[in-house]
Amino acid sequence: MTITRTTRVVQNAKVAVFFYCLNILLQFFSRKIFLDFLGAELLGLNTTIQNLLQFLNLAESGIGAAVAFALYKPLSQGNRQQIIDIVTLQGWFYYRIGLIVIAGSVVLMLFFPWIFAKADISLVYAYGTFIVFLVGSLLSYFVNYKVVLLSADQKDYSITFETQSIKIAKIIFQMVAVCNLSNGYLWWMCLEGVATLFQSIRLHLLVKKSYPWLNTSYKRTGDLKSEYGFILKKTKQLFFQKVSVFLIGQATPLVVYAFTSLTTVAIYGNYLIIMKGCQMMTDALSRGLYAGVGNLVVERDLKYVKEVFWKVFTFRLYIAAIICSGIILTSAPFVKVWLGEEYVMSSWPVGIMACIYFIRMSRTSDIFLAAYGLFHDIWAPITESVLNLGLSLLFGYLWGLTGIFSGVLISQVLIVNSWKAYFLYKEGFREQINEFIVLYTKKIVLILFSLFVTYYFSGYLSFQIITYKDWLLYALIVVIFYSALLSFLLLLFDQMFKELFKQMLSLMKY
Repeated sequence: MTITRTTRVVQNAKVAVFFYCLNILLQFFSRKIFLDFLGAELLGLNTTIQNLLQFLNLAESGIGAAVAFALYKPLSQGNRQQIIDIVTLQGWFYYRIGLIVIAGSVVLMLFFPWIFAKADISLVYAYGTFIVFLVGSLLSYFVNYKVVLLSADQKDYSITFETQSIKIAKIIFQMVAVCNLSNGYLWWMCLEGVATLFQSIRLHLLVKKSYPWLNTSYKRTGDLKSEYGFILKKTKQLFFQKVSVFLIGQATPLVVYAFTSLTTVAIYGNYLIIMKGCQMMTDALSRGLYAGVGNLVVERDLKYVKEVFWKVFTFRLYIAAIICSGIILTSAPFVKVWLGEEYVMSSWPVGIMACIYFIRMSRTSDIFLAAYGLFHDIWAPITESVLNLGLSLLFGYLWGLTGIFSGVLISQVLIVNSWKAYFLYKEGFREQINEFIVLYTKKIVLILFSLFVTYYFSGYLSFQIITYKDWLLYALIVVIFYSALLSFLLLLFDQMFKELFKQMLSLMKY
């Protein structure tokens, strides 16, 4: 990478990590307050409503990513007219998607009495929560669609600062309202809506300030659709990719609800906050990589691109291994201290969830496939979706939560770990997959060996974990031991990790 590109990646990561730390801390406090003052039923409702809305947002699937891909070249060339044309076309698409989402929402709300028939809560809460979240989605289609330009231009740090600072203030006010005011959940919904509107205004002003020349008009849309037909082609391909992401990430809580109850959804949601919070960490550290790699592919030779791939992949794999191993070893005592023993999930579902999120945190092929515009393997996400839903339903019926998560894991291993890497090597790098198999297997063996040694080491720690201080001391000892052991083994046996380690030391000056 050039110095400018590297500096932007580091800047994006710094801002993202800072707000990640604040957000994850607030999430744990707010979750505790939500459960204590409002109960698991309302919390389960909140999670279910968000997933229903994500289903409607599938109408957007692919357009944002396709537009970002289309913007890499004109941004690197400074071609303002092309940038205006592409963003104009995106706005035209988003306007129509917004109308589809509105229509779908009206139909979906008609079924709320049936969907929430076994929930012991008022439907007013269901309708109110859905409408608040819906407004946020519609604003992204009608007002804030232009922020994709900031992201493609490696300015994610500005988006992060605006959105996350507002989110932090919102969560604080919501916690105060729930604790001190009657009808706390109604206040929670009102504050959610106000924060959404304010965030939309701030993002709109940010884009205007950053790109004052970005004046879009729908009058030339007909010509633009012909001129930039590849965007629609990529969108159609990406639609299947995005549907797969939804079915794996968003449909799982619905499957859990189908086989259990809203209370179980809430318990699952507690662990989901931990897992997603950790995934946010890896995303924060990798913030700006999509745009950076996109520009890299436009400008650099294949050998250098592949070298960057292995450095990024090794880094994400290393961070994911530390985080997910830490979850496996320390999450049960944490949840017990945080929420109470009744919210602790058994070890098998937790272990399988950690494996699922290890794959999600470490997946790097998608970044480079997006940079190359390689989205035409539409059979892969279809297969992944069928495997995910089919196996989750079958295994969920047989073994409950453990079965549901096992179905998700199998689909991830077969498609994400296997096919995506093969597809990138074949279509992007134009090489055989043998190198990837050997290097990846070696890294996984070292990761698992370190986990097993740390697991036996933790058994010798005589800790009685009652307070957060007890847990923090236990977690620090276990995670530091695992990290030190894994780092030593990788430095000893993995050449790419050695190079990455040296480069990370040099980057600390930025």
